[in-house]
Amino acid sequence: MDALPPRLLTGYREFMQGRYASESNRYRTLAKDGQTPETMVIACCDSRAAPETIFDCGPGELFVVRNVANLVPPYEPDGKHHSTSAALEFAVQSLKVKHIVVLGHGRCGGIKTALDPASAPLSPGDFIGKWMGLVAPAAEAVATNTMMTVTERQTALERISIRYSIANLRSFPCVSILEGKGRLTLHGAWFDISTGELWAMNPATGDFERPEFD
Repeated sequence: MDALPPRLLTGYREFMQGRYASESNRYRTLAKDGQTPETMVIACCDSRAAPETIFDCGPGELFVVRNVANLVPPYEPDGKHHSTSAALEFAVQSLKVKHIVVLGHGRCGGIKTALDPASAPLSPGDFIGKWMGLVAPAAEAVATNTMMTVTERQTALERISIRYSIANLRSFPCVSILEGKGRLTLHGAWFDISTGELWAMNPATGDFERPEFD
C-alpha cells in the first residue's frame, strides 16, 4: 500500500520541480518570517472551488478556511469546539487581516441539502444536516417559492447564505469593532463553476454584480 495516493505523489513531484523550484526563496522567507496575508477567504470545501486557484494566489497570500457551504456560524462563546470561529479569531486577532471574503459557488451540495431537508442523512450523526440548519429559515422560504425553478432556487440560496454569513461575521466583537474603525472590510463573492464567472456582492445593496476590470 502506498503511503499516499499515487496522484498526490505525482503532483508533489511536479510541485517541487515546478512551482517550488521557481518560488523557493519565497517559501524560505515565509518559513523564516511567518505568514502575513491581508485577506482571509471563507470558502466551501467543494473540490471544484479552490480560492487559491480562482484568484491565482501564491503561497502566503490568502488565509483560507473551508467548510461545507462556506458558512459562518454566529458568535457563540459557549466553550464548545468551533473550528471556523477559531480560524476567524486567529486571522483577525493574530494575523490582523484587512479583508474577509465569503466565497460561495454554484451547484453547492450543502445548499442542495438545505433545500431538501427530507433527504436521508448520510450518517446517524447527520452532521451536514445539522450544519446546514444554520440557514434553515432562508432555505424554507426559498424552497417554497414555486415561481422559481430548481436551479434558480439553488442559486438564490447560495447567494443568500453569503449575506447570512457576512451578517454572522458582524456578530463577532473583534470583527464588528475593527470594521467600525475602518481597519477591516467584509466582502461576498459567488463563483460559477461551469462558466468561471465571478460575481461580487455590492456592499451597499447586497446585489451580486460582475466586477469591472480595467
